[in-house]
Amino acid sequence: MTGTNRPKTRVVLGQNNYGKSDIRLVKVFRDRTPQEIKDIHVAVSQEGDFEAVHVAGDNSGAMATDTMRNSVYALAENKLTTSIENFGVELVKYFVEAAPLTTGIRVDLSEHPWERIVVDGESHEHAFSRGAGRRTARVTGDGTFFKVEAGVDDLVVLKTTNSGWENFHRDRFTTLPDTDDRILATVVTAKWEYGGATDLDFDGLWERVRRRILATFTDHYSPSVQNTLYRMGRAVLEDFEEVERIHFSLPNRHHIKYDLQRFGLKDENEIFHAAAEPYGLIEGWVERA
Repeated sequence: MTGTNRPKTRVVLGQNNYGKSDIRLVKVFRDRTPQEIKDIHVAVSQEGDFEAVHVAGDNSGAMATDTMRNSVYALAENKLTTSIENFGVELVKYFVEAAPLTTGIRVDLSEHPWERIVVDGESHEHAFSRGAGRRTARVTGDGTFFKVEAGVDDLVVLKTTNSGWENFHRDRFTTLPDTDDRILATVVTAKWEYGGATDLDFDGLWERVRRRILATFTDHYSPSVQNTLYRMGRAVLEDFEEVERIHFSLPNRHHIKYDLQRFGLKDENEIFHAAAEPYGLIEGWVERA
């Protein structure tokens, strides 16, 4: 059907949201001895009745993303006092009230931990170095109901032995040999969900969950990254009743033994090529039954 006989297509606006991303915020707590620092990225996203903005070009009820950025910095003065999760809850509360068309808010936060530089056995009062692993959080809510998710990423771990990969399925394209002694290296990205409570000790919980993940990585022979993923998740759920479920994304950072025998050198299983790509990627949730 062509020309004037073609029926008019009906188009409607689907799910939509908008906000401000990559807000880089550093806060120095100068009223504390020793001084402390928070180094975080914040992204704010609003959902609501934005049809007029999209369809009619009517911006009268829409908060500018520039205002969202300014609000994050201004609120950090009095509201960023403890954990990034608590700060996320405060941001959700504020934007639900301040933005007239908004019905729900999502706040994503990530924190770069800084550790005090140790000089002559003593922690310096105001000098820091970047710590291991990046802390993450997501808070969503409508001002009454809140969902809090915490996590860690860029946590690089490696064990030089006590890991293998053998007795796996083989077909005509399989070339990988069995091994019961290999380097296991990965970059842990984990996220875990709390219940609806917003009065938890989020700082303490995050550090203890992180330590449990690291301790479990060390405490067993790993027949696969999959098995280690499950063990780490199970350990967290067994130790922390506040956590409802946990997800891991674990790239297998392959370390391939380098052939020194071709140079007439003895193979001591000490020299490896760290292969960046391609790599295996193992992901999954561990949940309460």
